[in-house]
Amino acid sequence: MKRFDVIVVGELNVDLIMSGISAFPEVGKEVLGNRMVLVLGSSSAIFASNLASMGVKVAFIGKLGMDVFGDFILSCLEEKGVDTSMIKRSTLLQTGATVALSYGEDRAMVTYPGAMAQLVPADIRVEMLAEARHVHFSSYFLQPGIRPYVRELFRTAKSLGLTTSFDPQWDPEEKWDIDLQQMLPHVDVFLPNEKELLLLTRSSSLPQAIASVTGSGHIIAVKQGGKGSYCCNRQEALFKPAYYNKSVVDAIGAGDSFNAGFIYKFLQNTSLAGCQEFGNLTGAVSTTAAGGTAAFTNFKNLMDYARQKFGYEGG
Repeated sequence: MKRFDVIVVGELNVDLIMSGISAFPEVGKEVLGNRMVLVLGSSSAIFASNLASMGVKVAFIGKLGMDVFGDFILSCLEEKGVDTSMIKRSTLLQTGATVALSYGEDRAMVTYPGAMAQLVPADIRVEMLAEARHVHFSSYFLQPGIRPYVRELFRTAKSLGLTTSFDPQWDPEEKWDIDLQQMLPHVDVFLPNEKELLLLTRSSSLPQAIASVTGSGHIIAVKQGGKGSYCCNRQEALFKPAYYNKSVVDAIGAGDSFNAGFIYKFLQNTSLAGCQEFGNLTGAVSTTAAGGTAAFTNFKNLMDYARQKFGYEGG
């Protein structure tokens, strides 16, 4: 019996979200927002928090500074039931932070990486991974200390009998230099958004991008924002429209919430269609509250809300 269902390896930071702004700011000008909130940030942490809120046993491997933001992150994760015993803290590092400007269903962000850039292979021991059924890694480009090891991380996890998932996230340098042909054979669920996949594959259309990685990947789940998602494996390809939320608070963490919903069902050996539909649902639920985690408390509340708000009929 494994101690954890999922170990998340990745970045940790806080999000300071400004929303209700009339336009994105321009150099030399100022705009006003009507809401501000400090919340748990980072793709990996939002995924871990929301997955744990559904009753999944989740642990986290990452790095924090010994500071107020670090305290806040640990408190947020532990409140949702995430095991934080593998997170390292240092007085020599500062915890990272993102200032996010939320404008309708879009956003602009500035991130100070801080401690997340200092996560290195020595921080991830084989015996840690062996305690879980599944390992998830996110934000490849924000973590230079671990980036060269990610392929080996997945290969090691697979050799231990774990399943794996990978969300590359945005490349701030816009170089998009992941060798997907080498990486994806060790990844069970690849979770890019559409724009990221087009840039990673140097493709001009989604069908072209999918074709370039289908032979390497197992499940490819492409998030398409308000349109929905496109998912495929070697047997089938499915498009499912998004659950419509006419009163979006912000879209921060919606993609990470999709990931959490998808992997929740994947761990139960649910069909591709079932994983995709639940991912679409959790992505939509995320947009009903500020930040990526506020809409998720526990599985019962999630299901009650999903049926009431979105007419979801699954379980």
